[in-house]
Amino acid sequence: MSPLDSTIPHFPINTFGPAMKGLVIGGIGILHVFLAQFAIGGGLLLAYFERTAQRGGAGAADARRFVDGFFQVLVLVSFVLGALTGVAMWFTTIEVGTRTIGLMVDRFHWLWATEWVCFSVEVCAGYAYVRVGRRLDDRARMRLLLLYAAAAWLSLFFINGILSWQLTPGDNPLGGVWQGFFNASFWPSLFFRTIVAMALGSLAACVVINTLDLPRERKAALVRRAAHLAAPMVLMPVLAVWFVAVMPADSRSWITGGSIAMTMFVGIAAGASVLIGAYAVVGILVKRLYVNGATATLLLALAFGATGAGEFVREGARKPYTVRGVLYSTSLTPEEVATLRVTGAVADDPYPLRDAARYPTPQLVRGARVFRALCDACHTMAGANPLVELTHTWTDDQLRMNVAKLQRTKGFMPPFAGNAEDVEALAQLVRWEDAGAPATWSVQADPAMHAQITRWLDEVGTLPSSSARRAR
Repeated sequence: MSPLDSTIPHFPINTFGPAMKGLVIGGIGILHVFLAQFAIGGGLLLAYFERTAQRGGAGAADARRFVDGFFQVLVLVSFVLGALTGVAMWFTTIEVGTRTIGLMVDRFHWLWATEWVCFSVEVCAGYAYVRVGRRLDDRARMRLLLLYAAAAWLSLFFINGILSWQLTPGDNPLGGVWQGFFNASFWPSLFFRTIVAMALGSLAACVVINTLDLPRERKAALVRRAAHLAAPMVLMPVLAVWFVAVMPADSRSWITGGSIAMTMFVGIAAGASVLIGAYAVVGILVKRLYVNGATATLLLALAFGATGAGEFVREGARKPYTVRGVLYSTSLTPEEVATLRVTGAVADDPYPLRDAARYPTPQLVRGARVFRALCDACHTMAGANPLVELTHTWTDDQLRMNVAKLQRTKGFMPPFAGNAEDVEALAQLVRWEDAGAPATWSVQADPAMHAQITRWLDEVGTLPSSSARRAR
């Protein structure tokens, strides 16, 4: 059955307490992406150092020693932690975005299966090298390292096409598989991630090099060689401009001032990348500065910050969608939003609230179910990104109107997928929580206010803010 069948699906819902769902999956995702890109860059760096070792000459023995030592770190960190965070990613994705991940698997199942094959080859090649690499001849060692590096990069190649499709699926998002895979942001994203992976491998190498029992000048020679893989960072501004240029116009507006949080994270990612690239190229390669273990660790931590900021921007730029033009962040299609405006947001939701007895009125129970269905992917009630605090200074009418006109209240939010009763129920829930959840609460059912909320809903329609602007 397709994830986009005409019947609106309802999946079991779990929450993460005061941590909003997006924060949980984002935190795990950032760590996993960092480790995965380190594994890819590490493979490329090891093949480069192995080639140096096999050429002979000054530094060949040190390069060989580094390769054998670095691979132990790569396997321990990337394979173990990478595997754990990968499983955690699948678990939290299924918890948070069941329909989105279902659509992506349904859409690209053979390509995703190919990515898993590449990852399996990467793991097998890595463990084979750890077990027997030191006993192999030069030719076999090089082949095994190249197999590892190629499999790791091809894993990136396939997963990049699937993830970039979410932002730029094209005019026919559910059309041909290859059309969706080789989408507008595929190539800039692939080149950008490859350079990031090489830089992470280079920085991690500098940390490991400082653990080797070698004289300082021989360590410095290895550090300079490792810095060669960070040198392509000078191309990142060009690739970033290319990536921004192919983004949809409204997504581009979020990161260039439309959302101050995303704009700040763009600045953090860009600033950290410039600092790392400048240090690698100017400091290490041109000025021939020595990088000790503490400095290398700080640079790697800075790179983790840049990775986190970049992933935040990549995720945030898709708003109000998880798959542009297909699924909103509420896991509803645009057509389903229009349907739920008539039937109500939770008319067919089969799952009761676990804490229904907590709410003193049926209206508050309905508000809690509306919040669960439409809000808790990106908000909590009183934890991270809390509705109570965000709306604390609003008047009651302002709260009702801003919920009804959600896509105009904040352009990166989807249209409200419910009717006037849902708006009122959610507004009363927020006010009840803001009041400290008292034991009694009056039911609000003013026909005039109901009619006003309906007018607000009709006025704003069911189109996202970008479509509404184009229509005007």
